[in-house]
Amino acid sequence: MNQDITVAVGLSGGVDSSLSACLLKEQGYNVIGLTMKIWKGAYKIQENLKHSCFGPSEQEDIEACQRLCTSLGIPYYVIDLADEYELYVLEYFRSEYLAGRTPNPCIVCNRDLKFGFLIDRARQSGLSFDMFATGHYARKSTINGITYIRVARDIDKDQSYFLYGLDSARLSHIIFPLGEMTKKETRQAAHIYGLEAAEKSESQDFVGGGSYAPLFENKEPLPGDIVDLKGNVIGRHRGLPFYTIGQRRGIGISLGTEPVYVLGLDAERNRVIVGSGDGLFSSGLIARSFRLQNPESVGERIACKVKIRQNHKAAEAIAEFDKAGSARIEFIIPQRAVAPGQSAVLYSEEGLVLGGGIIEKALTDIGKIEE
Repeated sequence: MNQDITVAVGLSGGVDSSLSACLLKEQGYNVIGLTMKIWKGAYKIQENLKHSCFGPSEQEDIEACQRLCTSLGIPYYVIDLADEYELYVLEYFRSEYLAGRTPNPCIVCNRDLKFGFLIDRARQSGLSFDMFATGHYARKSTINGITYIRVARDIDKDQSYFLYGLDSARLSHIIFPLGEMTKKETRQAAHIYGLEAAEKSESQDFVGGGSYAPLFENKEPLPGDIVDLKGNVIGRHRGLPFYTIGQRRGIGISLGTEPVYVLGLDAERNRVIVGSGDGLFSSGLIARSFRLQNPESVGERIACKVKIRQNHKAAEAIAEFDKAGSARIEFIIPQRAVAPGQSAVLYSEEGLVLGGGIIEKALTDIGKIEE
């Protein structure tokens, strides 16, 4: 019976996690609320950090979570993970961008903070619970003793891409109450429950406003040259962290009437490489630190679908893995804007997350500078 099971819910103050707590309470579970505190207030420029998961509005979110838990009659605890967030998420983010890669901090935050330190520190503080729940739009399936992340019913809101770092053992103790719901249904249910968060706008992941400049206040990126595929200097850039592969706007240069895109980031020489959109297509990729949900897949060639970023439509591919944790993924149809540092996540035809890893390089000769 559910009343014998205690579930800790990761609360952010938003509608998704708030409704998750309500649903679990209604289903008879013993529910406790947990929020990880990650904002230190150490950044002077705060405008672009507001209304995101990391920023100066954190205290407002904590107060909203406290009001929710009080109304539900459940205990609420705040776990301070500001130091861990700085070390595992922000430093990773900065070092990757300065190295000319495009990181995905949400994946690291989910794997190491939300489903790692938050759970561990809560238990170390004396809290006892059997399961952990979040408001992610994702589902689970267990096949032959292995638990997989599965895409959410609401494909448009599906967040399975961010969760590939969760292994089967961890997933067996995790609940996703919203996995079978659409975002519209979530909003409607939140109104029925009279939740304060029902009218709250969507929070922006990581840093709001689209500018990461505040995170580089104490480690300012160096300007450098913008070059074409022949190595000709055609402009100056503000610093590698302000550019990403596939970017078209904000480059500040023109090559006639044809649109100009960022094709590559050369960290060794601090250069941004630009050219036509044709240079953005790749036949495949190499990924490192690849984690397979089923370890027996090592050494096999498997047909699958792959997403190379969250908003990418999964593409048909063939993947092969080695024992060193690398994967070679070949697209059936060339794909656009493969960005080193982002994650490649593999899916089965049934929507199971088979595994994922960090993109090391694109498989293409296009985009290399002629020396």
